[in-house]
Amino acid sequence: MTGLTGDDLANQVGANLPYLRRYARALTGSQGSGDKYAVATLEAILADHSQYNTDLAPKTALFRAFHLIWTSTGAPIDDDAGDTGLESRAHQHLARLTPNTREALLLHTIEEFSPQELASIMGVSETESAQLVEIAYTEMAQAMSGRIMIIEDEAIIAMDLESIVTEMGHRVTGIARTVDAAMKLAEREACDLILSDIQLADGSSGIDAVNGILAKHGDRPVIFITAFPERLLTGEGPEPAFLIAKPYTETQVKSAVSQAMFFSSTETLKA
Repeated sequence: MTGLTGDDLANQVGANLPYLRRYARALTGSQGSGDKYAVATLEAILADHSQYNTDLAPKTALFRAFHLIWTSTGAPIDDDAGDTGLESRAHQHLARLTPNTREALLLHTIEEFSPQELASIMGVSETESAQLVEIAYTEMAQAMSGRIMIIEDEAIIAMDLESIVTEMGHRVTGIARTVDAAMKLAEREACDLILSDIQLADGSSGIDAVNGILAKHGDRPVIFITAFPERLLTGEGPEPAFLIAKPYTETQVKSAVSQAMFFSSTETLKA
């Protein structure tokens, strides 16, 4: 690892670790499983510095090291999940996916890696990486559509989110700007997915709204949106499996919605 000291390595890895954990959690569908792979990646780098390719950008190098671990174990999904409920359905869905498409989609849209970076991480050509992303979009769009609740206090953003998910073939049950409005909306009509901002109009928390809805109406996939994702990826307690940073892109929203609906992950935050 020429030219990179131990402190340099620690700083580079530390700066990008929250995003690796976000990716690992979305990839496996479980905070526990995702963190296991993140820890295994760190252990592998410490044991053998060549696992961290300094010719690549720091984030790309870290994700490449993760994928060496991930693929060497056969890319299992949610190895600590139970055999009933949402986790069981997730396994059934994932079994039908073309290999590597889920990874490619998350890397490209949520983590915003370029096709070239994605190719370096996954060990494929740029052409193949682009093809994997397209296959993933097609397969997940065909998998399912449903009813989506939006919890967002900014009218323009709420309208934009509604437009995006409607174009995807989903139906929006309504838009709520506060916790109380969200709870009332959930009472009026059940939803299959919740798309929620963190900070709401009256100073209340989208986390409170989501946890209240799940407690009363049962589990369903959740996507959180925040301008400060790193504040929620600390490793201290439950965290969201799907987290979009503001300002978001249309492709990020589409990817997260498709992933969440397909995988039905309900890892949420506690207030």
